[in-house]
Amino acid sequence: MQIRRLREGRGFSLEELAERSGLSFRGLIYIEHGQRNPGVLTLLDVATALGVEPGDLVNHIAREEPDRRASQ
Repeated sequence: MQIRRLREGRGFSLEELAERSGLSFRGLIYIEHGQRNPGVLTLLDVATALGVEPGDLVNHIAREEPDRRASQ
């Protein structure tokens, strides 16, 4: 979902992000919908295409973790 949020925030379509990142349109759909976990190189390509740091694609997970532990 973070990739989708960043993509939409920049006004990119899936097609445009696929072209900018060198990834397939279908592959991006799978990643955005959580059906595939991207590898490190893929995350680097997506981050570059979005103009963000690679950590920006995954840092939200670390911020959410303490909340999950507290509710368990």
